[in-house]
Amino acid sequence: MNFSDILKPGLSAEKTDTVSDKNTARVFGSGTLDVYSTPSMIGLMEGTALSAVDPLLPPGWSSVGTELNIKHLSATPLGMKIRAKAELLSIDGKALVFKVEAFDEAGKIGEGTHNRFIVEITKFLARTEAKK
Repeated sequence: MNFSDILKPGLSAEKTDTVSDKNTARVFGSGTLDVYSTPSMIGLMEGTALSAVDPLLPPGWSSVGTELNIKHLSATPLGMKIRAKAELLSIDGKALVFKVEAFDEAGKIGEGTHNRFIVEITKFLARTEAKK
């Protein structure tokens, strides 16, 4: 299957989050402060990339994250809104590369790249289960 027929560079999506007592560095154990955690920001970025491509894939196909290169540039306090953006930079067969960014209400808080790979769900899950 040629996925470059349905996925083109420039494809993008956005998702939002709000800093709460459920997504702080203290809760995730990635720090001791009540600020937006790096794992939460990365999860939002990854989920944004997923939402850009997966709705366009044929039934039975999905994408999985394979690599992250992320910088967390600025802390965000409780109550502020977060917006993540993912833009598809390239597609090579089933390999996807995204530019990802995150912003709070004061400006950019994170940036980097995220790679995903398109998989056939039943085959992927069968290989995963075979590890048991």
